[in-house]
Amino acid sequence: MALLAAKLLLLLSLIRSRPGSAAAVDNCVFLGDEDKNSLHEDGDIVIGGLFPVHYSPVAYLATFKTKPSPFMYKYFRSRALRWVQTMIFAIKEINRSSDLLPLLKLGFHIRDSYDDIPVSLRAAMLLVNGQPERGISPESVQRYKIEGENSVLDLGCAAVNRTVSRVIIGGAGSGVSMALLPSLGSFQIPLVSYFASCSCLSNQREFPSFMRTMPSDLFQIRALARLVSYFSWTWVGIIGVESDYARFAIQLFLQESTHYGVCAAYAHLYPVELNQQALNELVDIIQMSSSKVIINFCSEPEMKVIVKEIQSRNMTGLQWIASEAWSTGKSLWEKSGDILTGTLGFAIRRAATIPGLKQHLTSLKPSHIHETAFFAEFWEELFQCRLNGSVNSHSHGTVSYLDRELCKGTEDLNDVYSSYADVTQLRVSFNVYKAVYLVAHALQDMSSCKAGEGPFLNGSCADPKSFKGWQLIHYMKRANFSLLGENVSFDQNGDPIAYYDLLNWQKMSDGSHHLVKVGFYDASMASGRSLVINDSAIQWPGGQQHKDTPLVRANNMELSFLLLVFLAICFLVGLLFIGEPSDWLCRIRYPAFGISFALCISCLLAKTTVVLMAFRSTLPGRNVMKWFGANHQRASVLLGTLIQVIICVIWLLTSPPHANSNTDYHSTTIIIECATGSEVGFWCVLGYIGILACMCLLIAFLARKLPDSFNEAKFITFSMLIFFAVWITFIPVYVSTVGKYIVAVHIFAILASAFGLLFCIFAPKCYIILLEPEKNNRKSMMQR
Repeated sequence: MALLAAKLLLLLSLIRSRPGSAAAVDNCVFLGDEDKNSLHEDGDIVIGGLFPVHYSPVAYLATFKTKPSPFMYKYFRSRALRWVQTMIFAIKEINRSSDLLPLLKLGFHIRDSYDDIPVSLRAAMLLVNGQPERGISPESVQRYKIEGENSVLDLGCAAVNRTVSRVIIGGAGSGVSMALLPSLGSFQIPLVSYFASCSCLSNQREFPSFMRTMPSDLFQIRALARLVSYFSWTWVGIIGVESDYARFAIQLFLQESTHYGVCAAYAHLYPVELNQQALNELVDIIQMSSSKVIINFCSEPEMKVIVKEIQSRNMTGLQWIASEAWSTGKSLWEKSGDILTGTLGFAIRRAATIPGLKQHLTSLKPSHIHETAFFAEFWEELFQCRLNGSVNSHSHGTVSYLDRELCKGTEDLNDVYSSYADVTQLRVSFNVYKAVYLVAHALQDMSSCKAGEGPFLNGSCADPKSFKGWQLIHYMKRANFSLLGENVSFDQNGDPIAYYDLLNWQKMSDGSHHLVKVGFYDASMASGRSLVINDSAIQWPGGQQHKDTPLVRANNMELSFLLLVFLAICFLVGLLFIGEPSDWLCRIRYPAFGISFALCISCLLAKTTVVLMAFRSTLPGRNVMKWFGANHQRASVLLGTLIQVIICVIWLLTSPPHANSNTDYHSTTIIIECATGSEVGFWCVLGYIGILACMCLLIAFLARKLPDSFNEAKFITFSMLIFFAVWITFIPVYVSTVGKYIVAVHIFAILASAFGLLFCIFAPKCYIILLEPEKNNRKSMMQR
């Protein structure tokens, strides 16, 4: 309906401004407000630009009693301002070139699309009509005509000193592009998008005037399906924002994934403006599903809202697969913590560099930007200051803005970080750069045409200074040129050949985040070789394995990690009992066994004692916990183990274990075995472990009724019971067994007791962390 209304209004304006109409001149009045968020430079051919510098409109309720105020927008996108500057830089670079368009000067007229369809339509009409200045006399109005194949658009309201745009680079989103094309396409005005990826836009019958330097989603979907299949993820969740982009993407993925045996756990679309009800519905679906792999087709603003809610619920262990719209969204790292660490996503090809762009971006100075709203707002927000005579209207009137100091004039973009000046990930910017050069090369080919040998009727050529839109589209679709080492060409649908970088969101040791390339997808290669992945370079979400969550913190994180290390040592000790005995192996075997289990039981004893004392210390007049701090806990573990070490040292110095040739069991068979040397030493080692276990069992039993969320007393009690059952069984079996079977008894006892400790202590926590993460939050902890 919105598109139909826009067409009707446009048609009405055309009828009223026809040359033969008496009202044609009298009604040449621009009724809208002059938008200061625009940049203009005249030329022989003016290229229009639409960029979403602002986004997310502030809710406004019109009273219909006064003239509505201009829409205000919440956020300023510095990254999009870099796209604007890239377009300007490319045009100026072409104008300086002696090889490309030497006889033509390119101009530009750039406007803010606000990432909003109605505003984008208005801005597009202003680009192709020109916006008249107020107070222009009817006699001085110049008339411009853009002639289509079957229609004439009379641009009688064009400004005296403002040339109309003959082609537009814009439509950052697929939805915006689809809204613009019916109006622009009716008059064969080309629209070249740098970021619209919906496969629906490849329909040349419906969108004949559309071109793009962004690959179609059809290629991205194939890449995603291959990626999911590569890692054997057969059960995935698929979500997306309510838009043509996400709808077509999800539909294509469901079709493509069936070839790889991948099934969708759910497919859910959510509104662009995520209210709390819609957000709860979305996150509930994610939380209740058994699938931990989620593909999300959205842009950065929607993902920010989702991440915030997931973070508040303390949901972890999710493997996010990013669509190219947010796969490089560094702004998501600001408040997401580790939730997005491990994210995998395909991103459009990155340019190594665009020579001179960095200098162009950072050449802004306060002295010459205060009259341009784009740059004034960026400058004031980045440096938190006020410019004299600033035309930035988005911050004026706010308390924080009025409190700012005046800009000193010495601010330098090289001294601070901003996404605007960050040229390390030139992806969309490179698409903008390619779009400008696409228009330039098409005009160059048009200029090189020889009369009688042209591609049009009767071998005719087009005039580069007064061409028709469909003629430019003809040359653009056949463009084939090299730019910064990349070949730029298009298929029959006007889509570029797809190449994607596979990026992994990684957290470095210093806490910083980086986008790391771990593979690529090249659609020009054979199907079996199109996807290349470096598995070893990937950092997974589980690589970060929940240490700051309430459950782990409430159960003495440091001692838990130490216990895991010591249990791993216990499992390895079992290997020492395998192989041909020798003196040195026998002397390592028994002390290693005794010390490793002493470490484990000492850790459990310290953990349980701390919990018991923590609750005892809450009684009035008690200050017991001062003796059970982190250093005291470490000391208690070392002390408990030191006694075992002393026992082992005495044993080794007096009568150490040694290899022995046993002929008592079979007179005809010599069995090489480890003799204990001193039976007293062996039983002292075993007995000390038993004493530690008894103490641990007693304290755990006393603490068994304390709030379960804060201690592991019940589980430690069960683990000690299993421990005793194993070793009590071990004693009579050990005494009655001789020969090679003693080794099997030792190994069984070690593994069984270690498995008992591991399962009883860590299985309950792992169950909550991995399968019921909704319970792993402070609220659930405090309830118990």
